[in-house]
Amino acid sequence: MNNIKKGFFLLLLLLNFGVASAQWDINQFFYRGQHALVEGKYSDAIDNFNILIRLDGKLYEAYFFRGIAKYNLGDFVGAQIDFDKTLEINPIYTPAYHYRAITLSRIGKYDMALKDLEEAVDLRPSYTGLYFSRGVTYFLSQQFDKAIEDFNKFIQKEPREADAYLNRGASYLYVGDTLKAISDYNKAITLNKFEPEGYIRRARVFQMQGEYDKAIADLNTAIELDPQNSFAYFNRALMKFDNKDINGSLEDLNKVLEQEPGNALTLYNRALIRTQIGDYNNALDDYDRVLNINPENVLAYFNRASVFLELGRYREAMDDYSQAINLYPDFAKAYMNRSYVKNKLGQYNSAQADYDIAQEKIAQYKKNSSDSTAYAAFADTTKKYDRLLDFDAEFAKKDFNDELLQYRDVDIRLKPLYRFVAAAEGESIALVLNKKYSDKRVDEFVESVPIRVELTCYNPTNTGIDNQRVIEALNAEIEADTIGRSLFAKAILESENKQFNIALDCYGKAIQNNPDEVFYYINRGAIQSEMIDFISSIENNVQVLTMDNAGTTKARVKEQSVRTYDYTPAIHDMKKAAAIYPDFPYTYYNLGNLYCQSNDLPEAIRQYEKAISLYPNIGEAYYNKGLVLIYLKDKEKGCIDLSKAGELGIEDAYSVIKKYCTEE
Repeated sequence: MNNIKKGFFLLLLLLNFGVASAQWDINQFFYRGQHALVEGKYSDAIDNFNILIRLDGKLYEAYFFRGIAKYNLGDFVGAQIDFDKTLEINPIYTPAYHYRAITLSRIGKYDMALKDLEEAVDLRPSYTGLYFSRGVTYFLSQQFDKAIEDFNKFIQKEPREADAYLNRGASYLYVGDTLKAISDYNKAITLNKFEPEGYIRRARVFQMQGEYDKAIADLNTAIELDPQNSFAYFNRALMKFDNKDINGSLEDLNKVLEQEPGNALTLYNRALIRTQIGDYNNALDDYDRVLNINPENVLAYFNRASVFLELGRYREAMDDYSQAINLYPDFAKAYMNRSYVKNKLGQYNSAQADYDIAQEKIAQYKKNSSDSTAYAAFADTTKKYDRLLDFDAEFAKKDFNDELLQYRDVDIRLKPLYRFVAAAEGESIALVLNKKYSDKRVDEFVESVPIRVELTCYNPTNTGIDNQRVIEALNAEIEADTIGRSLFAKAILESENKQFNIALDCYGKAIQNNPDEVFYYINRGAIQSEMIDFISSIENNVQVLTMDNAGTTKARVKEQSVRTYDYTPAIHDMKKAAAIYPDFPYTYYNLGNLYCQSNDLPEAIRQYEKAISLYPNIGEAYYNKGLVLIYLKDKEKGCIDLSKAGELGIEDAYSVIKKYCTEE
């Protein structure tokens, strides 16, 4: 349920908002931030509100609007923190209670959300939007009667708001009143004939009543209005299948997968249909993809085993039944089927043992036949597990996270090490309101290098430099350069040409010339790490932090045989740099990466924290630390760090937050 009233809150607030400060600059930043919000440029909005907060930390409106921007980026943790700060500064600011409640409901904290909404209603009982939001929260917390009461109050004041009828209709449906649900969906469609959601909702009721022709007609209309509506295609596929239109069902599932190739529930359903029509090899491909997305999906293992049985691949079938049993030890039917497979393989004693276990499970199931838990369901050997799953299916929520559009398995990579790279000519960045790091020692060093360089963790832009010609010029200066700057510059250019050994030799000679130059060690350590990454990428053995769709973390490697790489020399160089200049934050950031790559994750976290303590605006450190914490299953802290990274301009943080920090 994503039933926050479309865009209404932002525009209403903007119309009523006035900036208390008379300073022209503050007004300008408020205007820019608000304008960015209206245009959906949420990261730009955050940048402007960040500046306002740096100018005046008591501007509660700046925190409030930044919270709205974070919310729209899917950063609910960060939004809540900003709304908390708003109310800390101004405890009677009603909109902050309202939108903190909306945010809390999105992360499943319904009791807290309802408390905020009660506070907001007490402050502004005439604000009807609060009843809409509270109705949604009651719905999400499955208090459907109370949800209906609040939607009634909202509709009395706003009788032409289609979304309210959609939500009240859904509430009626959950209390079993299909007539009122249909009536509300009809009203919503009358008020907004060009919105597909009403047709989709009404189609589900028609489906429940067995009126497939009406249901499909509504979904046809929804798809005409929105040809990219995956949800409509998915539901129509289920209805076509129930109506014996197998080819039509497959066509609609394929439409969903064209838009979302990693949609696990759709892949699973397509695998079931392909199995039923004898398309076994393609069914296996679909099951493989489902299990790649969710390796703990018991139904996929169980049903893939049936395909292996059809193909006479008994050992693979036995392995899949074993996986299903490992995941659900009370799965009696899996024991029965594995017993059958073992008999086929001549493993008669083991087959008998499986059969006996199955009988024990069945007896226990019969004893507790009133039990509606997963235990009873998996112990019931009369149950079929080869039907298509919809969103109300018994196991859909557990095994597919009750989501239509599953994200594909995503490689989560750390932001790279900081080092000096060749830079293009450009204007200097003003530092007054910018969060760029300023360090006199860095500035003096940059001025002393014979080519233009900058400190960054990102790949260098196209500098327009003819590397070979510049290297030849540097070679002529090396002997006269007693402090090694020419060697340092040459090393940078050689490393960009992937001439790592030559670059390392240059760094080594530069260090011999000037053993107390901290930045030589940083760059040499960084290039040693880069060499390892380059070699491992060629060998296809890159290990990355990977998280599945349920937020589970695991280390995944892309080959069975994995070579171990030694980051000790790079760590040694970074430690040397830290000893020479202990106040430089990027050294500790780099150490955090190197320890992470060496699989010493607790030490990586300590190094990231040290970097942040020296420079609180190092967004990449928050980002990497957040990833490591989520990998270590400390999701709450990890998501807070990712939120901070996004706030500091690391836009990649929001895609990670949406995938792994949102619980709906």
